[in-house]
Amino acid sequence: MPKLGFGMMRLPEKDGELDLEQICKMVDAYLASGMNYFDTAYMYCGGKSESIVKKALVERHPRESFTLTTKLPQWMMDEGIEGRDRIFNDQLARTGAGYFDYYLLHSVEDGANYEGYVKYDCFNWAKKKKEEGLIKHFGFSFHGTPELLDKILSEHPEVEIVQIQMNYADWDNPLIQSGRLYEVLRKYNMPFLVMEPVKGGSLASAGKEIEAEMKRVHPDASIASWALRFAASLPGVATVLSGMSNEEQMEDNIKTFRNFVPLNEEEKAVIAKAQEALKKSPAVPCTACRYCCDGCPMGIAIPDVFKALNTIRLYGEEDRAKNYYKKLLETSGKAEECLQCGQCESVCPQHLPIIDLLKEASEKLDVPMTE
Repeated sequence: MPKLGFGMMRLPEKDGELDLEQICKMVDAYLASGMNYFDTAYMYCGGKSESIVKKALVERHPRESFTLTTKLPQWMMDEGIEGRDRIFNDQLARTGAGYFDYYLLHSVEDGANYEGYVKYDCFNWAKKKKEEGLIKHFGFSFHGTPELLDKILSEHPEVEIVQIQMNYADWDNPLIQSGRLYEVLRKYNMPFLVMEPVKGGSLASAGKEIEAEMKRVHPDASIASWALRFAASLPGVATVLSGMSNEEQMEDNIKTFRNFVPLNEEEKAVIAKAQEALKKSPAVPCTACRYCCDGCPMGIAIPDVFKALNTIRLYGEEDRAKNYYKKLLETSGKAEECLQCGQCESVCPQHLPIIDLLKEASEKLDVPMTE
């Protein structure tokens, strides 16, 4: 597997639709670099990711030239077993891929989510799909506790690969626990995929002092490349996924991985300084995965609201944040319109207290601008 995987999650748009022309160019550039791992999911890009994979990849390149992964979302299996089968058949039709090289249970975590996968016999079902040749390899993406990860791996030897959120910001995060999850995976000698290595783009910047250190060590390297190399340098990593949003990001990431070099001791020391600085940051740690948006009854663009809130939290620029928020309300519900239904919090991979954060955002943004 290549060290860099193309995450088809934050794809470029044009006039409110996915930009097929630019996505095709990105797919072609990625394959031309010698890398070939594509990651999609049933709900990515508002349910359009798998279909764009068909147009940009499957219909334009030989099937044996790429590796394709998609995922089964437990929370969308409304009809239970029938829903499970319906979604899988939809995915085959959407992608036109014929089979999936890797098939993952999506966003496994503690509670009803994991219990749902067990209730609908998804582990045994996946083994049958392998026997039918529709799945080549099976695993799950994970957002739960280290204890649950240990339990699943001990009870399900059929699991071949795991996808976890891992970046230097979340290594000691008590909610994400990337470091402890990594220890469990190494215990089972389990190869794994890394998602959110740049934490939704937030690690593409690192504060003036840390960025100065990074530029001193590598003047020509992007700040984002440090986060990618941190993840890719760890033993056991099969592929680091990057949800690239434009051709420039694709070019930079290919540059980082074309002749990949793990972090040395000096670079690790710079990362350690960045980790300490992040612990003091007041920013809302949202990765803009947008899982929270699909089921919001008020249509609140929650990650974008948090972007405005962070502009105030980090820089104190209230008027700029309010100008951005005013424009956002042309397509989004207001923060004050939150019904506190909790749907968003139930699917947030970061386990953020979204309801409380929207209250804070409303107090600061749903008020007139200062003169």
